[in-house]
Amino acid sequence: MEKHYLKMKPLFNEHGDIEVTKRRMIGGNTTNLNDFNNLKYSWTSAWYRQAMNNFWIPEEVNMNQDIKDYRKALTPAERRAYDKVLSFLVFLDSIQTANLPGIGEYITANEVNLCLNIQTYQEAIHSQSYGYMLDTICSPDERTEVLYQWKEDEHLLARNKFIGDIYNLFREDRSAETLLKVMIANYILEGIYFYSGFMFFYNLGRNGKMPGSVQEIRYINRDENTHLWLFRSIILELKKEEPELFTDKAVEELKEMMREGVRQEIKWGKYIIGNDIPGLNEQMVEDYIKYLGNLRSNGIGFGNLYDGYEKEPESMAWVSQYSNANLIKTDFFEARSTAYAKSSALEDDL
Repeated sequence: MEKHYLKMKPLFNEHGDIEVTKRRMIGGNTTNLNDFNNLKYSWTSAWYRQAMNNFWIPEEVNMNQDIKDYRKALTPAERRAYDKVLSFLVFLDSIQTANLPGIGEYITANEVNLCLNIQTYQEAIHSQSYGYMLDTICSPDERTEVLYQWKEDEHLLARNKFIGDIYNLFREDRSAETLLKVMIANYILEGIYFYSGFMFFYNLGRNGKMPGSVQEIRYINRDENTHLWLFRSIILELKKEEPELFTDKAVEELKEMMREGVRQEIKWGKYIIGNDIPGLNEQMVEDYIKYLGNLRSNGIGFGNLYDGYEKEPESMAWVSQYSNANLIKTDFFEARSTAYAKSSALEDDL
């Protein structure tokens, strides 16, 4: 199949189209003017408002209990998993911060680029949050060890390479087909990898451990809901505008990407959690990740990846409760509750 190669959009384009009907997700002729009153993709308006409401300052979350818990309350298995999950999440947000501007160079709908810019900023805040968590509970040497565990841990390196290699591929192959793979990889990262990692922290929370870390994760999770919704919307718009990218063969290849992401996440979950973490076991991890795989695949119209995993496992129903930053108060949240809007409108289908 002949590939459809993309050209980087110019920053200033005096001959760009101003008619909304001519606007396209990729391959359009944009002026790059930020016009908030003339939007082709009207859903970006609600997304933008919600994302701008999702603001917090990482350092204002109280971590005093976490300092004690990290040394005394966590079991050796929990502490090992805490370090490795956090190391993976730091990498994911870091690579997101670096990758999103590269995607934006080829998105020719400026209202969508505005959303990508907000996401980039939020990913940087997430990296700051993880850094604050580590700075609070670890020594400088321990912090460095956690950040760069992928240098020594082959399992963690393999996780990083799966997404990182796809992102790097687009730097060499600037085709619409490869850009779509990058978007699917982003969707896997935002909708499966992050959610699986967050689940570990929420399990600590329901066991009464690391409350500050759990609250940081809730705020990050709320952002990731919007990021997931953004990329799902972009992919669905591409399905309408660029149907030649979604042949039966192409869709099956993309579904296999998602299955591989699920396989890797299950393997990773069993490696870091296994059957040694109170409240979790390998079967719960596998069931939850396969459910997430089906949820994400159905969200972009690809259908199930796995039979029998259409509903959230009953054993994991607590994850949704713990992920809601607006339900469980902390000292910080009680002081600032009016500054946060519930994102239920964006979360319903996620």
